Amino acid sequence: MVQRIVIVGCGVVGAAIAYEVSRCPGFEVLLLDRHTPGSGSTAAALGIAMAVSSQRVRGRHWQLRQQSLERYQELLPELESLTGQSIQRNPQGIVNLCFEADRLERWRSLQQHRQRQGYRLDIWSPAQLRDYCPHLDPGDALAAIYSPQDFQVNPQQLTQALVAGACRQGAQVVWGESVQGFETVAGEAGQGCTAVLSCGHRYPADGVVLAAGLGSLPLTQHLQAPLALGPVLGQGARLELPQSLGQPDFQPVINAHDRHLVPLGQGSYWVGASVEFPPTADLANPVALLPQAEQLDQVIAGVIAYCPGLGAAQISDRWFGLRPRPQHQAAPVIQPLAGFTNIWLATGHYRNGVLLAPATALEIRDRLLRALT
Repeated sequence: MVQRIVIVGCGVVGAAIAYEVSRCPGFEVLLLDRHTPGSGSTAAALGIAMAVSSQRVRGRHWQLRQQSLERYQELLPELESLTGQSIQRNPQGIVNLCFEADRLERWRSLQQHRQRQGYRLDIWSPAQLRDYCPHLDPGDALAAIYSPQDFQVNPQQLTQALVAGACRQGAQVVWGESVQGFETVAGEAGQGCTAVLSCGHRYPADGVVLAAGLGSLPLTQHLQAPLALGPVLGQGARLELPQSLGQPDFQPVINAHDRHLVPLGQGSYWVGASVEFPPTADLANPVALLPQAEQLDQVIAGVIAYCPGLGAAQISDRWFGLRPRPQHQAAPVIQPLAGFTNIWLATGHYRNGVLLAPATALEIRDRLLRALT
C-alpha cells in the first residue's frame, strides 16, 4: 500500500526530506511551498558546515552533525550524478581564529577528543597561519584551528539539486500555493491528518511533515498546537576583487569572532553573517523585521580587520534572511506534533539548517518508516 507523504516547505531541510523519503519504496511524496525552492532563510545562508570544529562532542547535537557530515560525503556526488546539476562547494576546510587563552585550551581538548573519534583538527601558530594563508592578518590571535573535514556548500544550488533528485525519484512538487488548513480526524491515539488544504486544492495525506521554517508557526496554529518559533535576522554580502587573495590552491573558509569569509573563486567572497534579535513584540510578526545596515557594516569591517586585502573590494550584493529559532527548547525541532499521530515537525534549525539538513531528513525518513510501514 502506497503511503502519501505531504511535505510543507521547500527550503534546504524540506528538500532534503523529500529526496530521502522519495528513495523509499512505498512512499508517494508531494512537496508544497508558497514560494520557489530555497527562497526563504535558505537563500540567505552562507552554507557553512561546521561539524568537527563544533564544540559539541556528545549527545543529540553531535550525533546530528556527525550523521550529516557522513551523509554529505556521498550525497553531493550522488545528486550531481543523478541530476546533472553542479553544486558549488568549498571542500578545503574551515579555519577558526582563536583569541582567548581559555578558548585555546578548549580547542586543545577538542582536538584530542576528535582524534579519538577519528577526526583531524590542526592547531596552527600565528606564524603557521601566515604561511598557509598569507592574506590574513592574525592580529592578536593566539592560534588558528584548521578543520579539513568541515566545508561550505552553496545552499540554493544544493536545494535545487535535492528537489530535482526527488522529482527524478517520483516526487511531485507544487509551488505558489499557501497551505490554508488541514483535514483531521479523531482517533484513539490522537488526531490524524487526512489531507492538506490549499486555496482550491485538497491533497490527501497519510503523513505530513512541516518543514516550513518560520512558516511552521502559523501551520501549527491552524492545528491548535502552536510551536514557539522566533525570528533571528541575519545579513550577508558579496564582495568582489580582481583576483583571489592568498594562495590560489588553498582557499578555506575563515571564521573569527563568528564573522565568516567564504571564498567563491575568481576574487568573489561571501561575508557574514549578523545575528540580530528582534524586540519581543515583533516575534509574532517576523515579516515586519527590517535589517539594520550598520549591523552588516560591522560584520564587513570585522572581516576586513583579519583580511585587510578585502578593504579594496567592491560590495556587489547585500541580503538578509530570517532564521527560525525555537523558543523554550533546543534547536532543531525534529519530533511529532503534539496531539497528532501522523504529523511531524522538522524545523527550527536556527543557524544550522544547511549543516543539519541531511541528518534531519534521515531521522524523518526513519520515523515515517516506523510509523507507516
